[in-house]
Amino acid sequence: MASTSVHKIGILTGGGDCPGLNAVIRAAVKAAILQYGWKVVGIEDGFEGLLLPGKVRPLLFDHVKDILDRGGTILGSSNRANPFEYKFKVDGKIVSEDRSPILLDNLKHNEIDALIVIGGDGTLSIAYKLYTLGVNVVGVPKTIDNDLASTDITFGFDTAVNTATWAIDKIRTTGESHHRVMVVEVMGRYAGWIALQAGIASGADIILIPEIPFRFERICHVIRERVSTGRHHSIIVVAEGAKPEGGDMVVKKIVDDSADPIRLGGIGEVLANKIQSELGIESRSTVLGHVQRGGSPSAFDRILSTRLGVGAVRLIGEGKFGRMVCLRTPRIDSVPLEDAVKQLKKVSPDIDMVQAARAIGVCFGD
Repeated sequence: MASTSVHKIGILTGGGDCPGLNAVIRAAVKAAILQYGWKVVGIEDGFEGLLLPGKVRPLLFDHVKDILDRGGTILGSSNRANPFEYKFKVDGKIVSEDRSPILLDNLKHNEIDALIVIGGDGTLSIAYKLYTLGVNVVGVPKTIDNDLASTDITFGFDTAVNTATWAIDKIRTTGESHHRVMVVEVMGRYAGWIALQAGIASGADIILIPEIPFRFERICHVIRERVSTGRHHSIIVVAEGAKPEGGDMVVKKIVDDSADPIRLGGIGEVLANKIQSELGIESRSTVLGHVQRGGSPSAFDRILSTRLGVGAVRLIGEGKFGRMVCLRTPRIDSVPLEDAVKQLKKVSPDIDMVQAARAIGVCFGD
């Protein structure tokens, strides 16, 4: 039964951008108008759009045409606007305060009856807190890291894997030409899904992920073996959160005013330098970085995003708030937001994908 109390819904995108966000927005807007006759507004720059004036605007058919294949988000995004811990500087020092009452007032002022929040674990954790305060909210899982446990896959992940695979394929040929060890660092934060799947898809020789601590001696042994059998180049795909046994992740910097203050990065350079120093083999490191977040979404992500956008609108229509739409192959389902953000989905070392990689000779550094 449709929720008769809903007349206008809002949509926002929070956290890091990724391919498929615009496809979700497009699907939600079209389904809300065509299926329910609701008004739709877009909230710019994540939750910040509900804390500052002038950041709420109508979304009509014309606003979402020709955006299915566009990367990024037409609404803008932010990971620095947690309304419960809004950070700002006073006399050069970063302080925070709870500005959620301002957000709640702005929802009322803009006559927004329900809110679609598109984001990862951080954004959806905020969405859950808003739900506990009485906001009619539903979530849509988004992250290239694929680390949300309550959905089979998050949109944006497939495109990121394809982008990383494309890049590694190109890096391989230059490594072959110069007999180098090529270390490719990919994103993923504390989960190794991108490294694992892009590594397998590109034929990497060594894959290093956070869930399987590596031993540098093992990596060197594999490279020596390859050289001894005439294979004078190697490809190592390393997740930014990978770490040695008994060691720590490499942290690029700490950003105090960010929702995710720890910025990982640099493990690829550390490995390349150490390999060259230890083995005397020319080694190079490439950090793919934000190229994995950008560009046009894959066909898979366009379809998944469309299904999730429609699913979010359907949840509102059925009055099922405080939930996140998810993929339970082959159907779109939903789970409570509280459950959706309880834990990260990490790579289990004994899953079939890891075992298949090991069976064809891929080394995980252990």
